[in-house]
Amino acid sequence: MFKIGEFSKLTQVSVRMLRYYEQAGLLKPAEIDHYTGYRYYDSLQIPLLNQIIYLRDCGFTVAEIAATLDHRQEGIILQKLAEKRKEIKANIEAEEKKLLKIQMAEDGLLEQKEPLHYQIGIKSIPSYPVLSLRRIIPDYYAEGNLWMELSAFARENNVEISSETFSIYHDLEYKESDVDVELCVQVKTFGKNADPFIYRKTEAVPHMAYTMVYGEFTNIAGAFLSFADWLQKKEQYQMLGTSRQIVHRGPWNEEKPDQYLVEIQIPVSEN
Repeated sequence: MFKIGEFSKLTQVSVRMLRYYEQAGLLKPAEIDHYTGYRYYDSLQIPLLNQIIYLRDCGFTVAEIAATLDHRQEGIILQKLAEKRKEIKANIEAEEKKLLKIQMAEDGLLEQKEPLHYQIGIKSIPSYPVLSLRRIIPDYYAEGNLWMELSAFARENNVEISSETFSIYHDLEYKESDVDVELCVQVKTFGKNADPFIYRKTEAVPHMAYTMVYGEFTNIAGAFLSFADWLQKKEQYQMLGTSRQIVHRGPWNEEKPDQYLVEIQIPVSEN
């Protein structure tokens, strides 16, 4: 048996942390002298202490460590580690997005960029026969994976499609998560539905406000601000229904992001 100071030196864990783990119920002394209050630890407790330190260094909270140690089966620990890995990756992605926004702000301030202005037009959109895939996705960035899924289905089923593809966003407001998006590719003939892949005709839109967005996808936000300004001035038009987006040039057919070309479409009603 070792006094707490001796155990601290041998395990390279401070006395303060050993007392903290005791208070948290993670690692209690093997024995406490009732007369002196001295705490004694056993060498058999070192593997448990190593597990606590490992989980702590992996980002587990005290409560998470306690829950994990309550189920010390190897499978449970591996499951908890996998869950923590997923959580950390999500946090890293969120922080990377923040860094990107900071970089964009710095670039804008340094270069004194003028805000982009977008030309808004009105056109009528006919009904199209399409193969569609509609799903709730985590966020707008996940749309690329959905396109890959739709393309794979078309190839596997020998679906003859045209080059016209577009996205329909069924949410009437901006969503940070759980985005309701439908991908559509025009087809010449209808095939057999295979849920969630559906053949249907899209709705015709008599008055579709639209604008072309050149350059990186980050410019899209500015395009919507231009829509807001345009709608404010054109009082005869009101927003109506679901918006659409067509990526004429994107990562799959254009290497330079500053050459991307996206068309934003918003249905409007005319008073």
